[in-house]
Amino acid sequence: MTLDTSNTKRWIVPPPITPEADSALYVFPPILRQILFNRGYATEAEARAYLNAKPDFDNDPFQMTGMRAAIERIQTAIDKHEPIAIYGDYDVDGVTATALLVQALEYLNADVRGYIPNRFEEGYGLNNEAMDKLKADNVKLVISVDCGIRSPNEALHALTLGLDLIISDHHHPAEGDLPSALAVINPKQHGDLYPDKDLAGVGIAYKIAEALFSIQGKPLSAHLDSLLDLVALGTVADLAPLVGENRMLVRRGLRQMKQTLRQGLFSLAAVSAVKLEKVNAGHIGFSLGPRLNAAGRLKEALAAFELLTTKDVFRAGELAQTLDLQNRERQRITREIQSRAEEMAMNDDPNAFLLFAAHEDFNSGVVGLAASRLTETYYRPSIVAFKGAEETRGSCRSIPEFHITEALDQCADLLVRHGGHAAAAGFTVRNENLSELVARLKTIAADKLSNEDLRPTVTADAVVSLVDVRPELFEKALKYLEPTGYGNPNAAFVARNIKVKSARTVGSDAKHLKLILEDAKGYTHDAIGFKLGDWHKKMPPRVDILFTYEVNEYNGRIGYQLNLKDIKEAGSGE
Repeated sequence: MTLDTSNTKRWIVPPPITPEADSALYVFPPILRQILFNRGYATEAEARAYLNAKPDFDNDPFQMTGMRAAIERIQTAIDKHEPIAIYGDYDVDGVTATALLVQALEYLNADVRGYIPNRFEEGYGLNNEAMDKLKADNVKLVISVDCGIRSPNEALHALTLGLDLIISDHHHPAEGDLPSALAVINPKQHGDLYPDKDLAGVGIAYKIAEALFSIQGKPLSAHLDSLLDLVALGTVADLAPLVGENRMLVRRGLRQMKQTLRQGLFSLAAVSAVKLEKVNAGHIGFSLGPRLNAAGRLKEALAAFELLTTKDVFRAGELAQTLDLQNRERQRITREIQSRAEEMAMNDDPNAFLLFAAHEDFNSGVVGLAASRLTETYYRPSIVAFKGAEETRGSCRSIPEFHITEALDQCADLLVRHGGHAAAAGFTVRNENLSELVARLKTIAADKLSNEDLRPTVTADAVVSLVDVRPELFEKALKYLEPTGYGNPNAAFVARNIKVKSARTVGSDAKHLKLILEDAKGYTHDAIGFKLGDWHKKMPPRVDILFTYEVNEYNGRIGYQLNLKDIKEAGSGE
């Protein structure tokens, strides 16, 4: 087996809607019926709940295991004015969750402060030195957000110090006992009754605030709503699936972002060239989120936390500029590490089912981004790691066919710590165990993937005639799918045997493709194909296209365009 670097994609088009579902969804336009059916909504009630972003289940936060005990302890701390620390992670999810609970508790007159560990000095999750410091600062209660579920030793240390610890996290718990804490809030823990298991860390922090506000005996809904911009930022940036309650929270959060009074968000949007009045999930994923993440990747995340909580207009502007500069530097470092990691992985084992590269010079803050690029390029699970004097810290990215955290679980005896999701994870390993870890993970990957067709797939909702792709399709159907992103992609379509009227490359490096396409009635369509610039050298007169349909605003003019996800020569198959 040799790696296929051509990235030839498989096109998948689901079967047509069943007559029963088509009849049940008759109130919706035909294309929207197919899209809804593809997403698993086959009744009018289910479809309306989805389109209205209203969960069709009981979302009372007190259903979560540990929630009532946690709220009682937090209320006692508020009443007694005991110092509380919100202990977060250094990514956007952790930073927004920290900011959310700090601001919620400040509104209730709590003595509260945020604590975010330094990625380079303290590493991920709870650590004993931080617990010592918080104890020395007279903190009585520590509430973790977006971390802690795999920190049993640190939880025991907090217990020995006399610190009360509440763990809130959304990562998969390890097999066996949970950390010893006053309360553990995580819908993924065994036996938890909360129906939605996909909340991000900031989503769980919001549910804690919701539960806490519900027992106060006074109307607090306006203040709770003011925190939803943070929920949208963290949920989208952490790639939590935009279904169920996440979809509801992000839609409401985007609405809140458009009217936010958060000074740091204004400043962040300004340096990102994002118009808040038109903000969508894509702006978070590609513009706002990376800048917030840049702080924790290159230095420390406290700048991002301060940006989201400051009321000082001048300080907000200064911090936003700093994050923008750090993001540019992060992009440069990522390109360098990705190139070097790719060379190392190919020289080590060009036919591996799992790609691996580690080096002393790699920046541990961006190795995950480099791993993502490797996985995107070669469609293989990838690990890029910083190798320190005694330990190596790695970031993993994977493909749908390979659950990377389950693979790490099988190697737990070699690891200092690890955790994550199906598609992304991190670990720390002592250097003397590194070679055995890599060998074992490659064996696990080979066993799992050797019989798979390892080409990336792109899924369309339907085969359509380009004649039917008009602005009213977007206005009457597609815009109601928003917010779209991970877990709830934009609707995509296949159109075949399309005439290419003109083609040119665009972008400073000519990596992108700009087309004018003509349908059977002679109507022309603007089309953009990001990273498809190589097609310009071999463009056939007619093509099959897989695309999304989107609004394109440029220089104040609003139009519509096809966003090409893949191209094939007409009649070439798939």
